[in-house]
Amino acid sequence: MAARRASIKDVALRAGVDPKTVSNVLHQRPVVAPATRERVEQAIEDLGYRANLVGRRLREGRTGILLLAVPEMTSPYFAALATKIIAEAQRHEHLVVIEETQSDPDREEAVLKGSKLHFADGIMLATAALDPELVQKYATRTPLVLIGERVPDPLLNHVVIDNVQSAREATQHLLDQGVRSPLFLGAPTRPYGPGALRSKGFIESLHAAGLPIDDDQLVPAAFSRAEGAAAINRVIAGGTEFDAIVAAVDVLALGAMHALRQHGLSVPDDVLVLGWDNTEDGAYANPTLTSVAPDIDAVARALVTNLLARIDAPTSTDLESQVISHQLIIRESSIRPSHAG
Repeated sequence: MAARRASIKDVALRAGVDPKTVSNVLHQRPVVAPATRERVEQAIEDLGYRANLVGRRLREGRTGILLLAVPEMTSPYFAALATKIIAEAQRHEHLVVIEETQSDPDREEAVLKGSKLHFADGIMLATAALDPELVQKYATRTPLVLIGERVPDPLLNHVVIDNVQSAREATQHLLDQGVRSPLFLGAPTRPYGPGALRSKGFIESLHAAGLPIDDDQLVPAAFSRAEGAAAINRVIAGGTEFDAIVAAVDVLALGAMHALRQHGLSVPDDVLVLGWDNTEDGAYANPTLTSVAPDIDAVARALVTNLLARIDAPTSTDLESQVISHQLIIRESSIRPSHAG
């Protein structure tokens, strides 16, 4: 028969104190004499006592569970981010449940409705399909922080990088290599989200350089390797000439590089390529992939701390969104041999 779990009363009895004193020790309150604290801590160790955090939170009307909803866990970026978020939540004595939405608007809406996930204290959501108006509609039901999505509402917090500025920097890097006819791969099918913002920075950079831009240079593609390869195959078949690819995410860039090789085009000799997210796959690609790198540790910290703050103050208008720093990691894929060294 399994042994009964030790309680606060058991600890108090063994240490010769009252349960309130044990509680004071557990909460590290400075009202306990050192000798008494030592006796209680020894009793905790002897009995193997573990605080019942679930029970405590339920009495407070909380579960200590945070929901992370992302389009797909096969995405290297979201997989890496989830790992960081889980570790950060553990520091705050919270658990993380992950929901994969597959960029399905019905599944994203179900997350916001909370019909199946009512036990979560709050939600971290990377929406790929919902209109901002629909996000706003459900935002007051459960504390919510959006990952990389800007919706103008004082009750919504966002954790983002500066997508427009990072796109300007990335595109300018290619222009400095002599590029004159780049493509933007991953052009949006909707007027919001990271693809829209990054394509905006791309267009602004070309305009600032006095370069023309045609619709053919903005190439739609869903965020996957297969879509990246298929899109570049279509571009080449259509006869559009280009000398560089600015891909909205690394997985698109990797798919594009695969298609270029199949057509006998070399990276970086014939075409320069870069992406976003600084994924491990890109760092070990051949050639290695230049990428815009968000500070993923800072993203995870901001998501968890912002969500916990929103849980504590659901209707506060004083909680601010956070823009996380980024840097362009320059590797082989975006440096022409004549510019190397």
